[in-house]
Amino acid sequence: MECSGARNGSVSLMTETVSAVEGYTRRVVDDELDELLTGVSALALEGPKGVGKTATALGRAGSQHRLDRPETLQVLRADPERLLVGPPPVLIDEWQLLPSSWDLVRRAVDHDASPARFLLTGSASPSGAPTHTGAGRIVPVRMRPMSLAERGMKPTVSLADLLTGRRQPVTGLTEVALSDYVDEILAGGFPALRGLPPRALRAQLDGYLQRVIDREFPEQGVTLRRPDTLRAWMRAYAAATSTTASYEVLRDAATPGVGNKPAKSTTLPWRDILTRLWLLDPVPAWLPSRNVFKELASGEKHQLVDPALAARLLNVTADKLLQGEASGPSIPRDGTLLGALFEGLVALNLRVYAQASEASVRHVRTHRGDREVDFIIDGGDGVVAVEVKLSATVDERDLTHVKWLQKTLGDELRDAVVLTTGTEAYRRKDGIAVVPAALLGP
Repeated sequence: MECSGARNGSVSLMTETVSAVEGYTRRVVDDELDELLTGVSALALEGPKGVGKTATALGRAGSQHRLDRPETLQVLRADPERLLVGPPPVLIDEWQLLPSSWDLVRRAVDHDASPARFLLTGSASPSGAPTHTGAGRIVPVRMRPMSLAERGMKPTVSLADLLTGRRQPVTGLTEVALSDYVDEILAGGFPALRGLPPRALRAQLDGYLQRVIDREFPEQGVTLRRPDTLRAWMRAYAAATSTTASYEVLRDAATPGVGNKPAKSTTLPWRDILTRLWLLDPVPAWLPSRNVFKELASGEKHQLVDPALAARLLNVTADKLLQGEASGPSIPRDGTLLGALFEGLVALNLRVYAQASEASVRHVRTHRGDREVDFIIDGGDGVVAVEVKLSATVDERDLTHVKWLQKTLGDELRDAVVLTTGTEAYRRKDGIAVVPAALLGP
């Protein structure tokens, strides 16, 4: 599989180390880690369970403390200072299981800020926050499930190039078809689950979600009197993928026909804990400080960290998605569930690729909903507009909102792209790029 190399053509010495880990597939975030570790003393690699944080960190670690092993955790609770001992970088895996480890590392960095001393991985933000944020000492780096490029697809169009505004020619061909995108939505980007037979995959995803309810919530200090109500809320959130439905709408969709609905004070902690577990990954609204827009909505667009989790919560199959069948709680949306999940797959990719360019991913929607652009990639000194179309072709009607944004922003809009399920990447005469989702990379 080919992935993006180190940025600007430079290859870090750590590339060999990570690549040497048996069976490891290099990730986009590896380039970021290589670059940061030349000047940063401590990094915290954050993301949900199963995205590959430990494997990525192990390729760099000089020594390790695996806190998810009960015997290791017991020893370190008795003698926490042992965490700081060992050849650097010292890996503290699942640090949140011993929250005091954060402050120990922070103080160690205060004493000696030499580069590449500590690597922390975390699958949750602990309910009891550390006594100090670690700002300026411990640099957080987000890790998400595998993007399409990391799954073996061959990108020909770089998001980093689009952000430059040079409007270079866009080319490339792919044989990836709509059915392949459906397969990728259902398969997900958790490395250990890749390649599993369909039934085993479904069982693993079911187990993953059940562990969240049975184990992760209690570890966050929440006792669930009615676990089925939480699962129903999670199904409603999955059904709201790629929408800006209010949390009242989600609550009502989760409990149709029930008079005694959960109070807001009950459901808000659920949302907060799922966010701390890195499972909710909503797309914030783009609210520029410049007064070029009127009446922009501030609501976030709902996304789970991987659309495979949404698909599993809704118990959908490839046939159901391709036939346009509705599934799960009723949530108002434009288009089909497949369209929403395809947008979720694109959201995952964009966030992985944008992070490599130190850019953020947002969306634009007016209060009335008459103007909307699926994604805004904000590079700080300019933006790229991204529309998502569950179609192999693009017509003028698909470009209405992008052209509105183009007219409003002028030169601040570095580029505009429509991501499709087609086979060829090209640039239209009006300058808008049309790119199959499989051909976009970092």
